[in-house]
Amino acid sequence: MSPDPGPRRSRVITVEPALTQLTKLTASETHRLDRAIVAISVNPDLGKRIPGTLLRDYVDDVDGVRVVFYVTALKTITVVAYIEA
Repeated sequence: MSPDPGPRRSRVITVEPALTQLTKLTASETHRLDRAIVAISVNPDLGKRIPGTLLRDYVDDVDGVRVVFYVTALKTITVVAYIEA
């Protein structure tokens, strides 16, 4: 029997204005952001719901990043709408 492949990850898509913000990040900031994106893609329930919207606000105080995102109904696609690093 093959080993457990682990949790399924959603596909991550970045949209404006997050794309613009991404171009302004340093390599170090991008690396920290990548870890947060992976965590969100594995567990789309991370972060707090923003009332009245489909958006979630995930803040990682250790890496100093913030990601605002939403996940499609089947949780196969995560759409990143805003980032801070």
